[in-house]
Amino acid sequence: MNDDVNRDSPQGRVRQLRLVVHAEDFEQALAFYRDALGMPEQEAYEGAGGARVVILDAGRATLELSNSAQVRMIDEVEAEGRPSAHLRVALEVDDSATVTAQLVEAGADLVAAPRETPWRSLNSRLDAPAGVQLTIFQELGPGD
Repeated sequence: MNDDVNRDSPQGRVRQLRLVVHAEDFEQALAFYRDALGMPEQEAYEGAGGARVVILDAGRATLELSNSAQVRMIDEVEAEGRPSAHLRVALEVDDSATVTAQLVEAGADLVAAPRETPWRSLNSRLDAPAGVQLTIFQELGPGD
């Protein structure tokens, strides 16, 4: 462990995880993530030459690092073994089946329908606008 990190701080040095996505079709991506998925607009800026950025609130962020064996296992459980992208964004929602259907209707391609995982979540996988692969998951309680 790096000695420079404040071990008494629950957050360490990092205060925010911001995933930056280059969206060729900016309006389509904005409509999908902000409007269909429901990520509130936190900030927006415009610059010279038509430059635009919109920062959407994604709730709490974590960075999940998985080794190759774990990635293969997740791919098998979540998507019948179809390989995931090198970077896949997993979003927790309250109702993964409903959200998945709404996102497909909004333009995402369904890779795998929602299914219960061994770790007690209901996961689906989508190829979404701007080249982002999504896992939509709902945590299940012990009796769900």
